[in-house]
Amino acid sequence: MVMSVHELRPKAGETTEKITINLGVIDLGQIDLLVQEGFYSNRTDFIRTAIRNQLVTHNEVIRTTVARKAFVLGLQHYTRRDLEAVQAAGERLDIQVLGLASIAADVPPELALATIESIVVLGALHASAAVKAALAGRIR
Repeated sequence: MVMSVHELRPKAGETTEKITINLGVIDLGQIDLLVQEGFYSNRTDFIRTAIRNQLVTHNEVIRTTVARKAFVLGLQHYTRRDLEAVQAAGERLDIQVLGLASIAADVPPELALATIESIVVLGALHASAAVKAALAGRIR
């Protein structure tokens, strides 16, 4: 069975996830000052740059942990055909992804239950509401 793994950082126009953070007013003011002075185009640009710099700083820890815990790094997509092949082989999946795990919209909850033993996603899981509900007890 062949499943695709893609680059971890999305390129412009690709899927991103929205997060919310709380910052103190002094930190926020300092960010606004850097934006005003032209160092960054906006607050989001500053925050993304800061996050990427921290990820580079901790890159070795991330790589060794991903390898040790057998995570797929990037995007892992499961189609109905993939899961039907798993079912035909009498196997079950333990999905571990650092990035984005997605289950195709045409996958019925019954097929997901029959083929997915567990899901650990550090990042985001995209699946239909019905599949997420069916797998709720298996998602960690």
